[in-house]
Amino acid sequence: MQINGFSKLSKEAKIDWLLQSYFNNDNAARKILLQYWHSDKALQELHDGFIENTVSNFYLPYAIAPNFLINGKIIAVPMAIEESSVVAAASKAAKFWLDKGGFKTEVTGTVKPGHIHFIYKGQTQDLIKFFRQNRDRILQAVDGLQTNMQKRSGGIRDINLIDKTAAMPDYYQIEFLFDTADAMGANFINSVLEEAADTLQELASEQLPDKLQILMSILSNYTPDCLVKASVSCPVTALKTEELSGEAYARKFVKAVKVAKIEPYRAVTHNKGIMNGIDAVVIATGNDFRAVEANAHAYAGKTGQYTSLSHAGIKDGIFHFWIEIPLAVGTIGGITAIHPLVRFSLQLLQNPSAKELMQIIASVGLAQNFAAVNSLITSGIQKGHMKMHLNNLLTFLKATPEERQKAIQYFADKKVSFKALKDLLGRD
Repeated sequence: MQINGFSKLSKEAKIDWLLQSYFNNDNAARKILLQYWHSDKALQELHDGFIENTVSNFYLPYAIAPNFLINGKIIAVPMAIEESSVVAAASKAAKFWLDKGGFKTEVTGTVKPGHIHFIYKGQTQDLIKFFRQNRDRILQAVDGLQTNMQKRSGGIRDINLIDKTAAMPDYYQIEFLFDTADAMGANFINSVLEEAADTLQELASEQLPDKLQILMSILSNYTPDCLVKASVSCPVTALKTEELSGEAYARKFVKAVKVAKIEPYRAVTHNKGIMNGIDAVVIATGNDFRAVEANAHAYAGKTGQYTSLSHAGIKDGIFHFWIEIPLAVGTIGGITAIHPLVRFSLQLLQNPSAKELMQIIASVGLAQNFAAVNSLITSGIQKGHMKMHLNNLLTFLKATPEERQKAIQYFADKKVSFKALKDLLGRD
């Protein structure tokens, strides 16, 4: 149903319109929205200010995965996610690697790109000459925007003219390369690009009249040079299970990862499991999980075939498992200073720098992947996942406390399925 001026209505009026238009004034629908309002009015107003047209809050469970040994330091990691078994899997993997040296990490790059996209109808050599002559003037025009970023050792690292006419006629870019220090830096990058684009257009109007037209100026969420690596390793003998020798386990694990390298159908699910862990920490620390997701998946397809983000191998009797992934995150700016749980998360992590947070996030992603592959090559993914999901199924079936206890005991040594649970509880 169409409405004009929805954004100007009070929150209560927005709810009234929703209920009248879509819920036949159902009080049960109103109750659902109102029960998620925070009782602290000031805190609710803070949340209402994050986005537009708010009518309620949508909560995610906030959990802790302890025992992450990262570069010799034990860390308890905050995770915000709704999916069963993710936190348990991360915690189990962290504990497994705790006495095996833990996670070793390093940041191998922090450069983030942004582009002025433009059309130029003229000789390429003339454009190259124009760019070389005006490069410093473009940089001078945005120098004032860099003051605070430069105080934090960030700023513009380079700018380059890129010829993209092979992909589209008359299409060029000016690529800016940034280091945004401890900020994710989106607003800073976009402000610089837009100011630089205005200057570029002015200079072109004087020196290349009617030949250059700005299309747009925007950061890229693809940051292949803002990279972090996390790894674990141990003698293959330490991987022994009840069913498999350490060497057999390691060989099976390596082959499972190779399947994700060569088969996109498997790679997508493989990497989704990695992002289960990564996204949960990204959300808990107030970062943009949509940007992180897009970045990771673009990187996974950088060769032209979508492939695994993680890698595994055996050398001289040592099992190696690692991930290299682009992560553009920040610990200042955005909502990191104003969202109470985000501040709590960062304090829990001992107020990390952006580089340190990259390393923590990558370690969790690797832990998540280890747990998933471990389950796949041993008991199967459903055994552990469905046991964690059992509580949700019992809630859905409105199980009594006695029925819950009966189900927990019954499935202690059995695989959980919805049908088996309904049969046990006598539900149709």
